[in-house]
Amino acid sequence: MRFLKSFAAVAITVSMFSCGNQLKEVKSLETELDSVSYAVGLSMAGQLRFNFKEVDKAVLVQGIINGLDSTNLLIKEDKIQAILGPYFNKKREEMMKEQQAKAAKAAEAKFGENKKRGEEFLAENKTKSGIVTTESGLQYEVLKEGKGDKPAGPTTRVKVHYHGTNLDGKVFDSSVDRGTPAEFGLNEVITGWTEGLQLMNVGSKYKFYIPQELAYGAQERGAEIKPFSTLIFEVELLEIVK
Repeated sequence: MRFLKSFAAVAITVSMFSCGNQLKEVKSLETELDSVSYAVGLSMAGQLRFNFKEVDKAVLVQGIINGLDSTNLLIKEDKIQAILGPYFNKKREEMMKEQQAKAAKAAEAKFGENKKRGEEFLAENKTKSGIVTTESGLQYEVLKEGKGDKPAGPTTRVKVHYHGTNLDGKVFDSSVDRGTPAEFGLNEVITGWTEGLQLMNVGSKYKFYIPQELAYGAQERGAEIKPFSTLIFEVELLEIVK
């Protein structure tokens, strides 16, 4: 993480200077060393403001003093990264989740009609003969039932032919059109596919109606898959790859 590397660099730089046990307020910078020492402090403060706003200033200062003097250490030096690493990884994950939530909210404000249209389509579609709706909301119909084995779980690799369209009938991806089957692990694709393919025997051909939350959600994937798009796939399970 960039912060940890920068923090380590600052700590190394600071350790090049000596420091007494008593802190005193500096009114002016008289020497080059004064200026460099003060600049190092400002650099560290800038990084802390951005990455670690909740810092306890008194404990931070005590840690610097103890580290420079190598006395009265409350944490062994070989344990520093074991403490910093998990904490800042957790902070990074929280920040990513916050950013993703903001992006999803912005996308819904702009593409909310896509979501509503998909929900209305699926509500009507589930009433049609031959349509099965699973607990997750995935809908499918059997076009052809095969007699081979079923995928054993989400780590199974399969070979399939598929043809994908949006609700307007526009094709966004098709191995059928390319003339080449696709091969992948079931844990490498969208959730709707991971679930749906495990319902199929080799030799089967199903039509999946995949709600946006089991597809790409708030993400946009090319010109024909806008955020919150419900997707339709015809999928033929050709082979379980050993």
